Amino acid sequence: MTTQPVQDYMKAIYEIAEAGEPATTTALARRMGVTPASATGMIKKLAGRGLVAHEPYRGVALTLAGERVALEMVRHHRLVERFLADVLDVPWDEVHDEAERWEHVLSEEIEDRIDRSLEFPTTDPHGAPIPGRDGQVTRPPSVPLSELEPGCNAVIVEVSDHDPELLRYFGKRGLRPGIVVRVTAVEPFDGPVTLRVGSRQCALGREVARFLRVERVEVEHA
Repeated sequence: MTTQPVQDYMKAIYEIAEAGEPATTTALARRMGVTPASATGMIKKLAGRGLVAHEPYRGVALTLAGERVALEMVRHHRLVERFLADVLDVPWDEVHDEAERWEHVLSEEIEDRIDRSLEFPTTDPHGAPIPGRDGQVTRPPSVPLSELEPGCNAVIVEVSDHDPELLRYFGKRGLRPGIVVRVTAVEPFDGPVTLRVGSRQCALGREVARFLRVERVEVEHA
């Protein structure tokens, strides 16, 4: 049986890799809120248990055993987020911290009951995919909004939940999964991206726009 610290590290490594970043000691320490020395010590323990393997120049990667632990925690977390948002009406910028507490104590029976009661959701409130019971993860093709050119129409697929304040900012502007937007202008030299969201215009800094993942679509009116 894995302990909560081990589960937290497994999930952190998974989510760093999911974001397309190398799971370096520095990145892992920053996400876990610990010193690099502390993260290095834990990585050695995890490697000794066969849960992670070191990849030259890319930090650590989960082994199959480590991935199973990570996927279970990710599934618990995202299912709970969906339950809190859909059933208890908890704001989407508050579900993450609460789910962090639930994910470690959720039994398999309650997990299945939540899944059935929600009619087997495939994403959390922010659009992140919920791993299946079999460990399969279905992720639609997407790119950061910051990569689109003027004139592109796109549907928002996923919104990063790394910052509650940023989630509130996106929510107030109607930028949620499933919403169609049109890029009307992109200023050069990392300038802002201007969107049309329904009948409204919205300008986002390029750094902020990368936290919205979108899929290009063809529509007559966005």
